[in-house]
Amino acid sequence: MKVLLIDDHPLILSAMQSVILQIDHGIEAVTVESAAECRAVLAKRCDFDLILLDLQLGDADGFELLAELRREHPALPVMVVSASERPGDALRAIDAGAMGFVPKRSSNELLQDAVHLVMSGGIYMPELVPTDRVEPGPVPPLAAPSGVAAAGQALRPGARTRTGGSLADLGLTPRQRQVMQLLLHGKSNKLIARDLGISVETVKDHVAAVLRSLGVTSRTQAVLAVGLMSDLSEGSLS
Repeated sequence: MKVLLIDDHPLILSAMQSVILQIDHGIEAVTVESAAECRAVLAKRCDFDLILLDLQLGDADGFELLAELRREHPALPVMVVSASERPGDALRAIDAGAMGFVPKRSSNELLQDAVHLVMSGGIYMPELVPTDRVEPGPVPPLAAPSGVAAAGQALRPGARTRTGGSLADLGLTPRQRQVMQLLLHGKSNKLIARDLGISVETVKDHVAAVLRSLGVTSRTQAVLAVGLMSDLSEGSLS
């Protein structure tokens, strides 16, 4: 696995690199201290499997760089590692396409677990995100896809959480299930349309139906809602 680490504090960058390298002997962790260096590295090579991004960079706004990375490299997952513990920043990062948000004061083990989760296709949400943001109304039971963690949980490979409920309760069509799975993996409507061979307008209709079924009004709320639900079983959305 190849990981690109972006942080403008050399000591923090070195510490993160050490933590990431402990995950597996075969990991390559490349470090850069600015958005400019990040762009230069990605212009030369595009074989990274994951980016860890700080939001406070000396030469760029982290959210703007996140949006740029998702736009220019849509298949490359980005996880934010930030000193911020504001719930709004975590929600904004996930809305912008980040696959996780890890506060810098988190333990080494939590960061490693979050990396495992994201690399398995899941989305990591920290405990600082209040569950009451998953509003309005009660959320119907849902079988979540493998690798989607509840708020504040980082699942090791094979970990499971169960609180009851099933996907059938939502009454989604097979196509809507496919759209929901891709939506939960952070893909835009355009990428979902490309993956499924349907129009963007059709994707929008399916996304709207999924959100209605979940009782939420945004993609971020959908991620949180599914994360708080049950039966993280393999293939439950396929």
